[in-house]
Amino acid sequence: MTDSLLLEFADLESDVLTGIYSEETGKPQPLRISIGVRLKAVEHYAPDTPLSASKNYMDLKFAATRALPTDVHFKLIESVADHICETLFLQDARVEAVTVKIVKLAIAEANEKIGITLHRERR
Repeated sequence: MTDSLLLEFADLESDVLTGIYSEETGKPQPLRISIGVRLKAVEHYAPDTPLSASKNYMDLKFAATRALPTDVHFKLIESVADHICETLFLQDARVEAVTVKIVKLAIAEANEKIGITLHRERR
């Protein structure tokens, strides 16, 4: 068994063009996005281990914000999660797996957390 490192970025709120209903189309919806990325861990993380032995957390934020096209309407939030996964796989060959959790904030009525979690392994 090999060691792995899970980097996490949780509860980022981002406005994304998504939805299937007429009241959802044409305007961005607020989503709460959390991302987990699994990398193969190095044998030891010493105090002076460089960032190149891991991954910058800001890459995860980028995949859920600036890497999402602002002129594309994603019918399903599953498509948003898929785009985030593919961005992270393309960004870094060391990424072994990505988990994206998305909560649709606009449809919650009593603080429910309505959404999806997509887990994708590198193919």
